[in-house]
Amino acid sequence: MSEPITFDGRVAIVTGAGGGLGRTYAIELARRGARVVVNDLGGAVDGSGASTNAADVVVDEIVGAGGEAVASYDSVSTSDGGGAIVQTAVDAYDTVDIVINNAGILRDKSFAKMEPDDFKAVIAVHLEGAFNVSIPAFRIMKEKGYGRFVFTSSASGLFGNFGQANYGAAKAGLIGLSNVIAIEGGKYDIRSNAVAPIAKTRMTKDLLGPFADMVSPEQVTPMVVYLCSEVNQATHEIFTVGGGRYGRVFVGTNEGWFAGSDELPTVEDVQENLEAIRDISEYVVPLSNNDEIMLLGQMLSG
Repeated sequence: MSEPITFDGRVAIVTGAGGGLGRTYAIELARRGARVVVNDLGGAVDGSGASTNAADVVVDEIVGAGGEAVASYDSVSTSDGGGAIVQTAVDAYDTVDIVINNAGILRDKSFAKMEPDDFKAVIAVHLEGAFNVSIPAFRIMKEKGYGRFVFTSSASGLFGNFGQANYGAAKAGLIGLSNVIAIEGGKYDIRSNAVAPIAKTRMTKDLLGPFADMVSPEQVTPMVVYLCSEVNQATHEIFTVGGGRYGRVFVGTNEGWFAGSDELPTVEDVQENLEAIRDISEYVVPLSNNDEIMLLGQMLSG
């Protein structure tokens, strides 16, 4: 039996922690000894409005159970807001060790009907919001030589979903952000991973329909909390989590078709070799763009 995973002395920031998945992360981290900044703007699903109540309720729940937590009501969607969230952790607990980028909004519309404001608002919260919180936190982690990031992606970003061009674009962007942080933070013991949760929350219950009751937020929590732990050494990875299933999603590339370094193929050559180009019966999983360039280099060198 493994030793219990604890977070004594660690400081965690959880954005969007006033309900749903974020609330479960904050509560479990605190139960295991972390001091938690519970961040939530307290707005509606579409990002409108604000309230201190959502964050306060979770803080009260944590403190009432004997844990340590402070509330943050700042919006992740601005650089000042992201900085203020991290400053809340520093003011209360002197540092930050863990960031779970979980805040999000929905403004679903079919692509033909989507307005620029709907696209920009979702990008601002999910993708820019994760950057706004992560960059000041990363600098602290780099200086101290330790940190853990978890980014909340989605199957909509990995695979696509009708009516979610804005959400899907933001969630796919978070994969790239997490991967670069994993690469740049590696030598400082900073681990960065993404999760694609399937869970019943305020944002998803209407989308999931009857299926929602089979996928509780609490089933996602163990994976996310593990990724935040000191014992976790996995980094640069994506995990799909929901309904009791835990798996890995990855971006791979195949050998493809090599036309030759001295050749200039025609469009027709591509057509004739499309089966080999698309064949994914064998593949590799690059961990950086250098890995893929090395694959090409091997072909060029014979």
